[in-house]
Amino acid sequence: MIAGAALAACLLTAGICPARSKSNKEHLTLSQILSRMNESAKHLKTVSADLEYTKVTVLVNDKSTETGQMYFRNSRSPEILIDFKSPDSKIILFKKDKAQIYLPKINQIQEWNLSKHASLIQEFLLLGFGTDTKELEKTYTMKYLQEEQLGNDMTVLLELIPIKESVAAQLTKVHLWVSEESWLPLQQKFFEAGGDYSIARYSSVKVNRYIPSSKFRILAKDAKRLTM
Repeated sequence: MIAGAALAACLLTAGICPARSKSNKEHLTLSQILSRMNESAKHLKTVSADLEYTKVTVLVNDKSTETGQMYFRNSRSPEILIDFKSPDSKIILFKKDKAQIYLPKINQIQEWNLSKHASLIQEFLLLGFGTDTKELEKTYTMKYLQEEQLGNDMTVLLELIPIKESVAAQLTKVHLWVSEESWLPLQQKFFEAGGDYSIARYSSVKVNRYIPSSKFRILAKDAKRLTM
């Protein structure tokens, strides 16, 4: 999986859906949660956020964290750009049927053709964003676990177990923390078969703000291009 299948690119926080009263809060069923996620997804056009992406390799007790910004534009062919700033600069762009990773230190662009793997965008990178949950249910068995406070936000925690063999070969399960205000993910945790896992956490989220087309380009003069 490119840059950890969890770059999922998107998430959110602004009130696309009306917030519920916390003083008289209802207990929702899984079907009600999925319905609210669908309604929120219908109105999702753009997302921008700070991103913290952590990869944990259990066997060698290694933990690495990258931080930067994520930009997403919803359309027939969703566009995602992740601009990591720390610890090293790196730009990841998913656009149409291509994925590109730009490494400024060596001025190199690595490029993948995703035309034969178009479903990866929805099944991994956009997990919970802009996708009808009926489509997700074709890939995962979904279960509501519990309510959980995540920072200042109350979320519902969902567990997704892969049904598709192509996904199950990469992941044993996914945990998805969904905001009870926006009904979009605030955090994703991807569990791999060997015990390793990765977490994508989003903050300072802005939804449906204008993002120029130029944001979804990699501007790298004289960069060396490698087809992977």
